[in-house]
Amino acid sequence: MPDASPLHRHPAARRSLCSLAGVVLPLSLVLGLVNGWASPAAAGKYNAVLSVGDVAPQWKDLPGVDGRQHSWEDVAEAEVVVVVFTCNTCPYAVDVEQRLVALDEKFADPRVAIVAINANTKPDDRLPAMRDRAEEQGFEFPYLHDASQDTARAFGATTTPQFFVLDDQRRVVYMGSLDDSPDGKNVTNRYVEAAIEAALAGTKPKATETVPVGCRIRFPRRR
Repeated sequence: MPDASPLHRHPAARRSLCSLAGVVLPLSLVLGLVNGWASPAAAGKYNAVLSVGDVAPQWKDLPGVDGRQHSWEDVAEAEVVVVVFTCNTCPYAVDVEQRLVALDEKFADPRVAIVAINANTKPDDRLPAMRDRAEEQGFEFPYLHDASQDTARAFGATTTPQFFVLDDQRRVVYMGSLDDSPDGKNVTNRYVEAAIEAALAGTKPKATETVPVGCRIRFPRRR
């Protein structure tokens, strides 16, 4: 079974704080510095790269399960874009699959676009397996493979699943978990759904950032 995110191994880790050379830093930032994909500049509470209000990075030519290459321009007409970093193999990601399908059905509206991106590289997370999973689960939204992991790095994504809601200016209005129940059995706060509704209304959601609960995306260390 894939390792759970280090943010959730024990209560102290949930506070996302650790000490590095006598300086207290968010754990996500420490991981980013170690792996070479983050800078010590200020970012989100649980994201070493992006803050709420930042303009989201663009992706280009990511292959999808539909056999097409997908880019940022594909969602240009949408007022709200939901980007979720997910995969086939993480049990937390598997647990949100049908809730993600339900979210897509709830917002069956050209103003809302959902894009799922898989940045894992193991065989069970590559395109052939992704195609099978998309067909099996009934994904009607793009499911893309980020083989280089560059898009995940640009978003500061570390976990599957991890959600980003973008407004009509493509600014991040929410990032974190889908809701407050990893297995979906006791949902009381639907963070992504609330963020979509707020963005459509031109307002800010009550919750703008939550801890992403899931499995770690495996990034090779860069020298």
